[in-house]
Amino acid sequence: MPELPDITVYIEALEKRILGHSLVALNFHTPFLPRTFDPPLQSAGGDTVRRIERLGKRIVFALDDDLLAVLHLMVAGRLKWLRPGTRVTRNKNLQATFEFPNGTLVLTEAGTKKRASLHLVRGAEALLQFRRGGLEPLECSAAEFSERLRSENHTVKRALTDPRLFSGIGNAYSDEILHRSRLSPVKLTSRLTDEEIEVVRGATQTVLREWVERLRAEAGGEFPEKVTAFRPEMAVHGKYGQPCPVCGTAVQRIRYADNETNYCPRCQTDGRLLADRALSRLLKQDWPKRIEELEG
Repeated sequence: MPELPDITVYIEALEKRILGHSLVALNFHTPFLPRTFDPPLQSAGGDTVRRIERLGKRIVFALDDDLLAVLHLMVAGRLKWLRPGTRVTRNKNLQATFEFPNGTLVLTEAGTKKRASLHLVRGAEALLQFRRGGLEPLECSAAEFSERLRSENHTVKRALTDPRLFSGIGNAYSDEILHRSRLSPVKLTSRLTDEEIEVVRGATQTVLREWVERLRAEAGGEFPEKVTAFRPEMAVHGKYGQPCPVCGTAVQRIRYADNETNYCPRCQTDGRLLADRALSRLLKQDWPKRIEELEG
């Protein structure tokens, strides 16, 4: 799922291309994307894009007459910009096209689970339904960050990815933040010291800013084409079995539902292997407790 750095770079690219331009036509290629009917989504046709902003992991397009188009890409939604005259590829992933005088914005979504959504609402108050209350991690003070992290007793991984607590952080960047912090993803927030919380705050802001800059540089002024949660430059996310860039230990994982947490056992858990629900239940007493057992 595109997170704060990805959405930030998407918005910067969109601002360069469609800010101040009129939406000539909005075409849907699936019945699953539109989630509102009043006001009619087609009523946005002809409106000018006045402002684009991030709301958590959503992109909000402010149009004429106080209309707001709220787009959530979810896990597999992606945007592509086509210059005038470029043919739109029609396939099962095509969800919608937004036609402008200077080009076409294309929304695709891979996979069979169509979760991306587009709402059209009127007025700033209508955005309240999409606001989860998460603190902006790049704008908060040390006191605000600490208070929010300790407001509920969760694992630090869950706290960072809870949109009610922090805005725009998901599975991928939380793995990177915790690796940078050298903290276990399952440590409870109630057990974090003041020093550890400050380390997490610093790592959060550093990792997110670094990735915004990295993604900007990668796009090189063009529209970002390689938006993915799995990048070779990442330290641990998506790197199961690969060496940690700090100590060389094989990156481990915890799998649950559709998510996976990646971590380095030497850098983050003092060599202790965290129990994977499925495998540890299957192996029971044969489940290794420490990285040395696994390596042996």
